Amino acid sequence: MPTTYILLNSDLGSDVEIIQKIKEILDKEGKTVLYEVQGVYGVYDIIVKITADNMDLLRNIITNKIRKIDKVYSTLTMMVIEEQEQ
Repeated sequence: MPTTYILLNSDLGSDVEIIQKIKEILDKEGKTVLYEVQGVYGVYDIIVKITADNMDLLRNIITNKIRKIDKVYSTLTMMVIEEQEQ
């Protein structure tokens, strides 16, 4: 199953709001996605790990949903090499 890590930068003080929106988006996908989302200290503000049933679903979630959340001003997406997971 495709997995990705997304590092997000957000407006100062908006991380709790953004984390809630990400959880709402991913909960709507039901059992087709597994995820973890956490606020972090450092260069990035939020880290999200998503595992989806297929790559198209994963791309859609990142491009059309997470990246369009208000107050998210940049993302860095890292796709896991599936062959190395086994």
